[in-house]
Amino acid sequence: MRIALVGCGHGELDSIYASVAQIEAVHQTTVDLLLICGDFQAVRNQSDLATMACPAKYRSMQDFHRYYSGEKRAPVLTIFIGGNHEASSHLWELYYGGWVAPNIYFLGYAGVVSVGGVRIGGLSGIYNGRHYHTGHCEAPPYSDSDMRSAYHVREIEVLRLLQLRLPMDVFLSHDWPAHIATMGDTNALLRKKSFLRDEVRDGSLGSPAGEQLLKHLKPDYWFAAHLHVKFAAVVQHAAGASATRFLSLDKCLPQRDFMQLITVDGDGSPPVLRYDAEWIAVLRSTAHLFSNRRGRVPLDPQAVGRASGGRADFGPSEEELSSVLEAAGGDLAVPLDFAVTAPPYQHGDPPAAQPHFAESPQTAAFARTFGLPAEFRSQAGGTSGLAVRDGRGLHGRGLHGVDGGLCLPVPPPPPTTAADGVFAPLPVDEEIDLGDD
Repeated sequence: MRIALVGCGHGELDSIYASVAQIEAVHQTTVDLLLICGDFQAVRNQSDLATMACPAKYRSMQDFHRYYSGEKRAPVLTIFIGGNHEASSHLWELYYGGWVAPNIYFLGYAGVVSVGGVRIGGLSGIYNGRHYHTGHCEAPPYSDSDMRSAYHVREIEVLRLLQLRLPMDVFLSHDWPAHIATMGDTNALLRKKSFLRDEVRDGSLGSPAGEQLLKHLKPDYWFAAHLHVKFAAVVQHAAGASATRFLSLDKCLPQRDFMQLITVDGDGSPPVLRYDAEWIAVLRSTAHLFSNRRGRVPLDPQAVGRASGGRADFGPSEEELSSVLEAAGGDLAVPLDFAVTAPPYQHGDPPAAQPHFAESPQTAAFARTFGLPAEFRSQAGGTSGLAVRDGRGLHGRGLHGVDGGLCLPVPPPPPTTAADGVFAPLPVDEEIDLGDD
């Protein structure tokens, strides 16, 4: 299957799809699938734009609203994850994922799907240690602080991904797994992005949660963005059993390395988007752990076990996998149920206030189909009243490893500086302006 990859989208859909068409013409081929690694900016209108955290000079309607309204249609199936510059109000409506426009699919805050037999997972947002252990407490209209913490990765999504055992072909993240910068041509990277030198040296560049997922999932390919630079690396897993090819791409601008064409072996079936039974089984078995708490949500092994009737391993059984297929009526094809749920932008519309939350009918239908809680956003979480008993964990932040799906503590790495984000100010790369425009 021919897959086109894009780094940061930044709302430039017209240019991205024009580049896909150019690739197809030059290589005399057909692109089956487009993957975008965050900063997609699914801005429907001025109210959505008001929820996008970025410097004022970057706040622009861009192209998406024309695809949302039906004025234009994506020429290729497009899947994207969230980054740190998104219409957070829109993506929060599609927590589990869903169509943001015809032929354009958001993978959710975390998710797994398949297309043509290629299994694709992803994690939206970027890592920040101050919010990693909190619940999803943010909802529009956002305060300035919540507008930024809304896109910070939470432990619940990582815990769920760490339960997966079946092989992963492709994984998407916005920020890089920690220490990946040392596994490629580091000198070339630092010639392009010299301001990253200290973070590369002290190991604080990238996401420790992403690194943990990389070691557990061992995907064939891992694609990322965020730092507006093309960088490749190869991660050799234990005993040389397998390797992950990592590639980060630039943002969509002329003369920049923002797109790559690759071929991934599928099963020969048409490029139809399908749900993943293992992922949905994990969502079902961990639904009680989702929390909207603003404070710390204990997800250490002891707390999870006490909240789950002694269960800490959520790797699905054959019975649980069969139950997912039965709930879907025997067909895991993602329904084509996109609907316009907010007024699309019209030229000349003035700036508007942030919207209030309205549930997406796609999210409600997904929850009904698979027996997930309809009001999950209002639950405090099964571990909310439980104390953490397993110590400080990774980086002193209680990040837990998983072996075969079982939540286990992992030993802490060497001490890091405040740049790891525990009590530090927002990292410089958390804002879009990296001085390269």
